[in-house]
This record gives sequence, structure tokens and C-alpha cells, in this order.
Amino acid sequence: MERSEIIIGGDTAGIEWRVPVFRFKGSDSAAPSAYIQAALHANELPGTALLHFLLEGLQKAEADGAIRGDITVVPQANPIGLAQYHFGEMEGRFDLGSRTNFNRDFPLVALAGRDTLLDKFESRSAADRLKRTLLHTALGADLVLDLHCDDESLQYAYIDEAFWPEAADLASALDMKAVFLSDGESTAFEEAVGHAFKRQGGDKLKSVPGRLAVTVELRGRRDVYPDMARHDADGLWAFLAGRGVVADPAHEAKPYAGPAVPLDNIEMVKAPEPGTVLFHRDIGDEVKAGDLIATLIVRPGEPGGTLAVTAGHDGLIATRCSARYARRGDDLMKIACREATRRDRKPGTLED
Repeated sequence: MERSEIIIGGDTAGIEWRVPVFRFKGSDSAAPSAYIQAALHANELPGTALLHFLLEGLQKAEADGAIRGDITVVPQANPIGLAQYHFGEMEGRFDLGSRTNFNRDFPLVALAGRDTLLDKFESRSAADRLKRTLLHTALGADLVLDLHCDDESLQYAYIDEAFWPEAADLASALDMKAVFLSDGESTAFEEAVGHAFKRQGGDKLKSVPGRLAVTVELRGRRDVYPDMARHDADGLWAFLAGRGVVADPAHEAKPYAGPAVPLDNIEMVKAPEPGTVLFHRDIGDEVKAGDLIATLIVRPGEPGGTLAVTAGHDGLIATRCSARYARRGDDLMKIACREATRRDRKPGTLED
């Protein structure tokens, strides 16, 4: 195993950021290569815990000669966000300088233009240099996994339709409860990688066999436990074994049994008014259209001071907010539905 560091100079004097990178050299040049990163949103730590245990397993596999393809692991991809500890809480989602989500505004380039990401490098902001370096590194691999988590959530993933259903092996290995099929039209890290994979120098490809760019949502922000992280690391190992990145004679593939729905089928349940949130349903619950899922206390103690929030469609509650006070328009839940929930969704991500 080779350990190195990405060093990003700060935007003010006396500051620099260091990103540890772990590389394993594969024994078979024909085997697929993999790039895996976690905590691009610095306060989303289930992926960091997973990669801690995966790295232990990969070091043992290296000693046993079981690493077939090159593997790059970045367990904590965003030291800039990691330093955003304010008033007793880590933020880590938005760059304070540009007010931009750390997982947005990645440059969109064709795979053949990968090296242009480093043009005029030293004149760019620290956050932009970090993004460009991570993306440049990832585009050197065949399989790219960006590990995130939601607020309170089931295990699920965002997967571009260009990689589906081939990517069902990842959904199965990580025991995902749902897959959200994205349109690949945003500037998030995973979709910037997908953009390059689908544009390898010529026309846009509708499918890209042997390639993968995916955002994995490893349950919720508080789901950081040793047994859970080890279980997820075992699942990621199984995926790598199934793709031939590592050798494991004991590996047995299993089919994915969960739903895979386009983003148009995701009902974003929002608070119609501000108030204290009383949830009646939990993640993992199946609901029917019209079911009561939450009550908002909008005028405490007053007659008629509550507001019922109901499901608009049949589906599976995939996520729920952890906050118990909502502003008007705040997201309360995501429900994976069996039919389109709206016709006016703009291409791209579901939320900022």
C-alpha cells in the first residue's frame, strides 16, 4: 500500500489542506480499477468508517496477493469542510467562501479532456483545486464510488441510468433498500464522473459497460457504528470481488431485489408551513396515498393549531429529516413511489 497526500494551499497565507490517499497496485493490468472516496460532505462520516475497515481488509488482501486491479481510496476527501466546526457543530456541506455545496460545481469535461482539469491550477480557489484534483484522480479509474449519507435514511444510491442495470451488483452487495435512477444532469461529483464516462471523446453514450459512477447513501448521519461499518465494508469487498478488482473464490453474487425508480418518482414531502414536527411514520415504512405521515404544530395551544401532512402517492419512505422544527418549504421526507409524482422536475439533483 502506498500512502500519499494531496496538498491544497489555502486562500490565505499560512494555511494548507492535506488529503490522505491510499493506493494499491493490482497484479492484472486487464482487471478493472476502482476509486472510492468518502466525506466529500465532511460531516457525513459513515463512509469514512466503512473505508477504515475496508482498508484493513485490502492490506490483508495485498499481503495475500489478492489485489487484481488498481484501487485508490480517499477516506476523508474534504479537509476544508472538516475544519468548519462552528458553535459546537461541524457544518462541512458548503464552502464558506463561495457559498457553494462541496458536491456541486464540479467541472464537466469529456474523458479525453481529463488533464484540462489542471489548467491554470494555482490561480483557482482552494475549494476549486480540491474538486479538480479529486475529479482528475477519479477519472483514472473504471469504477468510481462517492460515499455519502442522508439525514435519517435507508441505505440507497443515486445511479445514472447509463450504468443500470449493470450496477445492480453494487445495490445487492451493499444491501440497498432502494435505487434512485438519476438523469446525470447536475454538476455533483458522481455526475461529473458520469459525464466524462459517457463522453469519452465522441458522441454521448447511452450506456457505458464496465464503467460506474455512483453516489452511495450509507443510511443516516448518526449511523456510524463498528458493526455497521464492518458489514458495509464486507459488502463493498463483495462488489469489488464480483467485478474482478479483488480475488475472492468464496464470492457468490446475489440478485438485487429492491426498487429502482427514476427521480421523477421521488416524492419530496415538504413542510407547507413552519412548525414543530410530529412524525407518524418512519423510514422503511410503506405508505398509501392519503396516509398521515406527520403533524405540524404551527400555532401551539391554539384551536386548529396543527396541520396534517399526508403522503401524495403510494411508496416507500426512504429518508426523513432529523430536525423537529421545520421552516416553510423544508424537506421532511423522500418517498420512493411506483409512479411519477410530478411532471415539472428540472433535470439534476433533488436538493441542494
